[in-house]
Amino acid sequence: MTETTSSTLLDESQDILHKTEKLIIDAAAATGKEAEILQARIIAGLREAKERLSSAEEIAVEKAKAAAKVTDQYVHENPWKAIGIGAAVGVVVGMLIARR
Repeated sequence: MTETTSSTLLDESQDILHKTEKLIIDAAAATGKEAEILQARIIAGLREAKERLSSAEEIAVEKAKAAAKVTDQYVHENPWKAIGIGAAVGVVVGMLIARR
C-alpha cells in the first residue's frame, strides 16, 4: 500500500471519529428508541474507525520493517560509512545539546 492510502485511511478514521463524537453528544440528549439507534450507530462508527486505524498501523509497520531492513543491509555493506555517519550525527546532537 502507498503513503497516500495510509494518509487517506487516517483522514477517514478521523472523520468517522468526529461523526461518532457528534452522535455521542446527540445520544446524551436522546431517550428511548432514538437513544438505542444512536448507540448502535456509535458502536458501528467506532468499530469502523478501529478497523481503519488497524489498517493504517499495518501499513506503518510494513514501512518501518522495510526501512529497517534497508538500513541493516546498508550498514552491513558499508560499515565504515555507517560509523562515520553515526559519529557525525552524534557530534551534531552533542553541539545542539551543549548550546542549551
